[in-house]
Amino acid sequence: MGFLGTIARHLDALIGPGVMLLFPLYASMRAIESPTTVDDQQWLTYWILYSFITLFELSCWKILAWFPLWPYIKLVFCLWLVLPVFNGAAYIYENLVRKLANRIWGEVSSNYPEGQRRALQMMSPNARQAVERFIQKHGSEAFERVMKAAEKEAKKY
Repeated sequence: MGFLGTIARHLDALIGPGVMLLFPLYASMRAIESPTTVDDQQWLTYWILYSFITLFELSCWKILAWFPLWPYIKLVFCLWLVLPVFNGAAYIYENLVRKLANRIWGEVSSNYPEGQRRALQMMSPNARQAVERFIQKHGSEAFERVMKAAEKEAKKY
């Protein structure tokens, strides 16, 4: 096997840094500069998950040393998280992290329209309380006008 065997055995070391660090770093910088928050969610979630993977590896390195496929499993998982075709990090956020956060911080009332409820779910508990007080004081329509003004302002950039 020689050269090809060596490349196959060290594929994770050759491709891993680019997939797990360089591309996410580049995409995160672009997300910061973009006016939408969709890509921010993808990349913030990626970095959180990557941090958990790294902590897991650091904590369990003696056990993982017995699993020669671990680096390849990690590489494939990170590919799934990173590649825009899959948007795995956003998927995990929508289906796991958000549900867990709602259990911890409480669900947003279903009294709000869908757009407002989604906006409230993305906020920290303190911000959510402030917005809910604003809605109680000024009404749901006032919050809707604020959201539309913010969207209009974001589209300028």
